[in-house]
Amino acid sequence: MADLIRFDWAIKRILRNKADYCIVEGLLTVLLGRQIRIKSLLESEGNKETESDKFNRVDILAEDEKGELMIFEIQNNRELDYFHRMAYGTSKVLSEYLKEGEPYEKIRKVYSINIVYFSLGQGDDYAYRGTTQFVSMHDENDILKLSAAQRKAFGCDMPSDVFPEYYLLRVDKFDKLATTPLDEWISFLKTSEIPITFNAPGLPEARERLRVDSLSDEEKKDYHRMMENLRYQRSVIKTGREEGREEGREEGLIEGRKEGRKEGREEGREEGRRESMIQIAQNMKKEGLSISLIVKMTGLSEEEINRL
Repeated sequence: MADLIRFDWAIKRILRNKADYCIVEGLLTVLLGRQIRIKSLLESEGNKETESDKFNRVDILAEDEKGELMIFEIQNNRELDYFHRMAYGTSKVLSEYLKEGEPYEKIRKVYSINIVYFSLGQGDDYAYRGTTQFVSMHDENDILKLSAAQRKAFGCDMPSDVFPEYYLLRVDKFDKLATTPLDEWISFLKTSEIPITFNAPGLPEARERLRVDSLSDEEKKDYHRMMENLRYQRSVIKTGREEGREEGREEGLIEGRKEGRKEGREEGREEGRRESMIQIAQNMKKEGLSISLIVKMTGLSEEEINRL
């Protein structure tokens, strides 16, 4: 089996050519349950890498043939407030693509596809979909629908068809045999491997076009540099977590004797997690990594990091 490029690197570097749209279209088709054709890739005003706007770096913003917008965000490093980033990203795109003076009905439908390689939220599945529904406060079966005039004007039936729609793929949670097209895609996102038996939309093309040996020498250098950085970051995080668990156990035992075993363990774990993040931040500062990256990975504030 040929070595394949990780999707998170490919989508930022080499999947922006029209000939390669079919790969991203395949994932969108599997997620949305209908055939998707990308019309173009757009440059979002929110796609900046400045300190003042560091929380919304859109990896890909696509427009389909219906004029709907698809945001692709891929995050490798732990980010405690990632849900807020998702909300912020869709809000920015909604406002950017409504021209001044246009009526609100011209707002576009936005799909936010988020691929994360860390534990986010609490749940057992690896794939989640979020929509906006208005449910009666007195009857949970009474879900608000659009009026007849609104359905005719907007071409849809429910308010959820107007509001942004979110897809969250928690890649690290996938640990099963791939039996569906979505399973096949998540397996590829996790392992960077596409067995010959995988035929989900977009994967046959990815198998051919995302080969490491097809990269230029410069692209190979960039790719291997990214892989090495990821390995280092994960090593730092793993070390910090192990230290945090050990400190958490010790703190938990002490507090458990004073105030009860359960409360002590919880407080100990929390303190241990904070101490581990401080240790990670100290190690990253020694390695010369940027303050903004340390903030993202640890959840500590810039002021706390500068004091270390």
